[in-house]
Amino acid sequence: MTAVEDISPAIVEAQIDAVFSDLAVGAVKIGMVSREETIAVIAKGLRRYDKMAVLDPVMVATSGDALLRPDAIAALREELLPMALIATPNLPEAALLTGRSIATDETEMAHQAEIILKAGARSVLIKGGHGDGPEATDIFFDGGESVRLTAPRIETTNDHGTGCTLSAAIAAGLARGLSLADAVIVAKDYLHGAIVAAGDLKVGQGRGPVHHFHRWWQPNAR
Repeated sequence: MTAVEDISPAIVEAQIDAVFSDLAVGAVKIGMVSREETIAVIAKGLRRYDKMAVLDPVMVATSGDALLRPDAIAALREELLPMALIATPNLPEAALLTGRSIATDETEMAHQAEIILKAGARSVLIKGGHGDGPEATDIFFDGGESVRLTAPRIETTNDHGTGCTLSAAIAAGLARGLSLADAVIVAKDYLHGAIVAAGDLKVGQGRGPVHHFHRWWQPNAR
């Protein structure tokens, strides 16, 4: 990424109205929204059309750079968390949302998930991809018992888009009629396969994307 340009909140609001007034929307996913004004119109739109969302609070770049302004972080907590059917923060994002240090164990991950739930989200999936160890462990919590979702950690240079892919896959599962818990499990499995297969891709000179089409890819097809 070399540059980012925000579109106006008015255009975002018009896009929401255009889509929701015309289509039967089965699921909504929210990714990076960098400013307070945009967050406000998205929350307003979700309330107007009575929709809950898969909220991927993209707040910190892989480089460690902040992607949201401080006022936008507060607005995300206050406006969008209550509209989240599920929030899917990674470890640094969960720390920002809860005002705590980055979790280094599953007990702290579960505690931060509970804090985010109390802030308004219906459920939380804290992603452990930024952690250490041979397994990447996520914690899913909906107010009952927390559920561990694990997969072997894969060493790869093609890892762009992991969090965005996971949240989009959850939304796709919900649109297909899966329960939330099943959508999370299926999405986790899909993402793991996309990371495993990412080594087959040669895209550009830097860190590449995960392999979104790994289940259908025919590398020798022309």
